[in-house]
Amino acid sequence: MSGGTRQILSAHIAHNTREDEPNAPPIEILNKVDNDPAPPWEFWYTNQMYHGPGVPLPDGSKMKGCDCVGKCDPRSKTCQCVARQRVFFDGTDDHGLGFIYDKQRRLRPLLAGYAIWECNDLCGCDEDCMNRVVQRGRTVQVSIQKTENKGWGVFAGPKKIPRGTFLGVYAGEILNEEDSHVRGQVYEKWGRTYLFDIDFYYLERLEKKEPVYTVDAYHAGNFTRFLNHSCDPNAKLYACYINESYIAKPLLVVFSLRDIEPHEEICFSYTGIYPGEEDDDDRDAEAPAIKRAEWKKCYCGSANCCGEWIRCVLKLERG
Repeated sequence: MSGGTRQILSAHIAHNTREDEPNAPPIEILNKVDNDPAPPWEFWYTNQMYHGPGVPLPDGSKMKGCDCVGKCDPRSKTCQCVARQRVFFDGTDDHGLGFIYDKQRRLRPLLAGYAIWECNDLCGCDEDCMNRVVQRGRTVQVSIQKTENKGWGVFAGPKKIPRGTFLGVYAGEILNEEDSHVRGQVYEKWGRTYLFDIDFYYLERLEKKEPVYTVDAYHAGNFTRFLNHSCDPNAKLYACYINESYIAKPLLVVFSLRDIEPHEEICFSYTGIYPGEEDDDDRDAEAPAIKRAEWKKCYCGSANCCGEWIRCVLKLERG
């Protein structure tokens, strides 16, 4: 791999994201560890989701939008988007906050963990509405850097990232259970995987059993595919619905769990378990995790490191 690969990959990233996040700071690729100029260029860089065989496309005929003029009022009694979000608050929205975001477009701490329902293409509100965050794209600076013993990772830029800030969509292909199983067996032979099941707590509560879909970021994805595991993570995966009416297919989106210091590595939990949340209610107890796994030595270096993290094995029970 020549030194020009870094520049070509950087240009590829900028070109492929110029429309869906035109205001996003450029992503720098750095390596102070060895001579590799860039990560293996084995994927198509995108923020979009590709639907695999047998996975239904979004059905716009079943979507509903609000009739708000200007920006949505989170205390509105008539905004359909406010009403839809409150359904997923399980009665915790006692103060009439309405949306899961605050005025700075960050996740409200008390409401973080619930599914996010943003305004969509059918809504009458402005593009600057406070309930349009994920769809506006990344606003913080990040870099992709080589680490000493964890391969490539993602790091914050020169500015602190506040708690509750949107970082990126875990983009890639949406697969059905059969295809994710087949791919998982292949990835196991390679010793790595980018498969994450869409299995949030509220999907398990549904009276009608819905299929479990999986996001695969191996062939297509963005910088989030380089996020490493930590036993003390500073970021987390959440469910987000925008132009999707099918409850089983939310976007997997990454938000900061706490303030992230300048140049700090950004990590989430591959196990789906987060410190301090083990005894909380269902919405916080578990987030999407790498598909079926066995334990492997952990190099996160956190004070509460368990010593091991999961490596995908993907031995799904059959009948």
